[in-house]
Amino acid sequence: MGADSRPDKRLVVAGHGPAAHRLVEAVRERDAAGTWTITVIGEEPRTAYDRVALTTHLEGADLAYPAHDGAVTVRTGERVTGIDRAARTVATSAGSAVPYDALVLATGSAPFVPPVQGRDLPGVFVYRTIDDLDAIRAYARGRATGAVVGGGLLGLEAARAIQGLGLRSGVVEVAPWLMPRQLDEGGGAMLRRHIEALGMAVHAGTPMRALEAGEDGSVRRVVLEDGTVLDAEVVVFSAGIRPRDELARGCGLPVGERGGIVVDSSCRTEDPAVFAIGECALAGGTVYGLVGPCFSMAEVVADRLLSPASTAVFEGADMSTKLKLMGVDVASFGDPFAGPAQGALGVTYTDPVAGVYKRLVVSDDARTLLGGVLVGDAESYGTLRAHVGGGLPGAPEQMLFGGTEAAGGDLPGATVICSCNNVTAEGVRCAVAECSLTDVAGVKDRTRAGTSCGSCVPLVKRILDAELTAAGIEVSRAICEHFDYSRAELFDIVRAGRVESFTRLVQEHGTGRGCDICKPAVASILASLGNGHILEGEQAALQDTNDHFLANLQKNGTYSVVPRVPGGEITPERLIVIGEVARDFGLYTKITGGQRIDLFGARVEQLPEIWRRLVEAGFESGHAYGKALRTVKSCVGSTWCRYGVQDSAAMAIRLEMRYRGLRAPHKLKSAVSGCARECAEAQSKDFGVIATENGWNLYLAGNGGMRPRHADLFATDLGDDELLTYIDRFLMFYIRTADRLQRTASWLESLDGGLDYLREVIVDDRLGICADLDAAMARHVATYSDEWRDTLEDPERLRRFVSFVNAPQTPDPSIAFGVERDQIKPLPLEVKR
Repeated sequence: MGADSRPDKRLVVAGHGPAAHRLVEAVRERDAAGTWTITVIGEEPRTAYDRVALTTHLEGADLAYPAHDGAVTVRTGERVTGIDRAARTVATSAGSAVPYDALVLATGSAPFVPPVQGRDLPGVFVYRTIDDLDAIRAYARGRATGAVVGGGLLGLEAARAIQGLGLRSGVVEVAPWLMPRQLDEGGGAMLRRHIEALGMAVHAGTPMRALEAGEDGSVRRVVLEDGTVLDAEVVVFSAGIRPRDELARGCGLPVGERGGIVVDSSCRTEDPAVFAIGECALAGGTVYGLVGPCFSMAEVVADRLLSPASTAVFEGADMSTKLKLMGVDVASFGDPFAGPAQGALGVTYTDPVAGVYKRLVVSDDARTLLGGVLVGDAESYGTLRAHVGGGLPGAPEQMLFGGTEAAGGDLPGATVICSCNNVTAEGVRCAVAECSLTDVAGVKDRTRAGTSCGSCVPLVKRILDAELTAAGIEVSRAICEHFDYSRAELFDIVRAGRVESFTRLVQEHGTGRGCDICKPAVASILASLGNGHILEGEQAALQDTNDHFLANLQKNGTYSVVPRVPGGEITPERLIVIGEVARDFGLYTKITGGQRIDLFGARVEQLPEIWRRLVEAGFESGHAYGKALRTVKSCVGSTWCRYGVQDSAAMAIRLEMRYRGLRAPHKLKSAVSGCARECAEAQSKDFGVIATENGWNLYLAGNGGMRPRHADLFATDLGDDELLTYIDRFLMFYIRTADRLQRTASWLESLDGGLDYLREVIVDDRLGICADLDAAMARHVATYSDEWRDTLEDPERLRRFVSFVNAPQTPDPSIAFGVERDQIKPLPLEVKR
């Protein structure tokens, strides 16, 4: 009986990675008649898992894909060792001969390890599987230094993992910049700044010469061609991949000159009964290393297996990618390398202070978007990628500044929204309409959009919201997929239910374990409600980067110390203390625009001793690291200035001492000017006060930054107590109702009714909540406690302030300084012989 006429045809899949898993799922979903019996043979001791999120295994994440149903036989810990094409059987490492009518090779790839001296030394690893990560974690215990060879996507993930294990980590990349396959030189340079700011040395543009052993025979040093020597007790190779095509070679199937099993557009090899998908396949002369193209191949083969008349083809793939590397947003889309030779122009924006690099590649008439690179701010990635090959949705400069974020309803139907799973805008719209979907989770379940790398989820949500709005259905404002509530609703749940931990909140009102969206948002809510010190127990793990050490991380891996100086007023004695601390710890000092003195260059293990001296002198945390009140700037007012009409300095100090430590959805800034000359710049602040002959004018919801907004005049000629009452209510209403990371300016613009509605709420008490808002602020004022003083009094909290967990008093030797204008300045991170 021929293969096509068998009632129960046999499908064998060699390998059980993500591509193989997707293939089996696709076949089972479409094979209602049970045409195929499926056997999957995978050499790892576990079933398929999410390799995109591999690093999170070290954080305890469960990466396993859902198990196949009972109609699929999965043989783990067993490897296909040979193929008999004539007999249509495969031999396995267990001594079995498994017959097939169709064979799909999904053997993936192997890490490339350059042929350098010392690559076989103990302590040298690759970074590819869960077993690799477990071995690295076990070996790293008790060691202090590590290096990763490879500055691509997986290499930087490996470097992050090494650093997370408590090792000082460095990256070696032979190309002139990081992520050379995705980023241009400017983007790579900006990414390097971010990576070095996290305390990692980056060595780019220099090949590696050898690995050298220490006295115990294990790896101890990495030697570069230029003579640079890096200390490394753990070395991880993540320098690229090589297709695992040995099965094809062994049975005479064609392979590419540089590897890869040659397949046609249907992913079929020269043998009609044998297919190849994923990283082992050479399709159109290319081996694809991203999950999206691998999944597309799996879908094509599933169609071909189930329908002899299928015309499904793999036509290449969108290689766009967006990810967060060590907290840094990085994205590449379209053709980021096109230049004048291809009739293309580049439009670039760089902000080295904010760490942002953006480059759009457009046609020479600036009408068509060809590609681009985003580093440090990838908010517009979804919209930009969706318009590649089409007209720009706005002027290039508008796109660079994020001013034309398209609504989901504006995208053409053929626009690919999820390149990992080849889902179009029309596919999302159809799913929403046909299945009456109302949330992102439903769209993900139905279309698979957003289920792989997750970068398309914001765009998926915009399309969903546009469809629901068009249908007259209320749009969900869920903060993320783990909670069906907005931030404001979560605030009320935490407040009313007296919830004091994220774990309880997600168990009682959410699903899963949370994400980097909801965790910091809930941490902020808990802090706003005064539920314990931010480094207390579970809360410490929820905080944003700077809150981890109660200090702002700087570009060279050191931290800044910013004591509070209310209203900019400071005594000579306290000035002397700041000077002595800066001198004794060798810190850079600068007077800021917020009328404070910042001390830069502190190593993490120095922070407690620096703050001990400052606290003893009467200083407290200035919260420069937190989403909280920063400063209340002021002029000297009527006390000294002949133009001043009120004591602006006294009012500024009163405001700062009242609202110090108040945690909010975003940072808060304020100012008080003693007259209409506005020397304190109050009208560019979240809440600003300007003196009048009869009292104070209150301005609300201004901000500076990239998108400045003038504050709105809220009330005039207020007395002191009336002024404080309105500010109290404004701040508490904002904290309760704003979205995560929403400044007061955009929050006010989002209120239905705007400033007039806000007056009705906090002046006329339209909602009947003013007494509650007043009480909430009174509780904050009464219970305020300085975070640094509390930290110094708690030995458990102090244990986190170390550069190396296994050597608490050892300073990071990679931090180096030069001298400029008689003060220290950071030098590039490097380790020399």
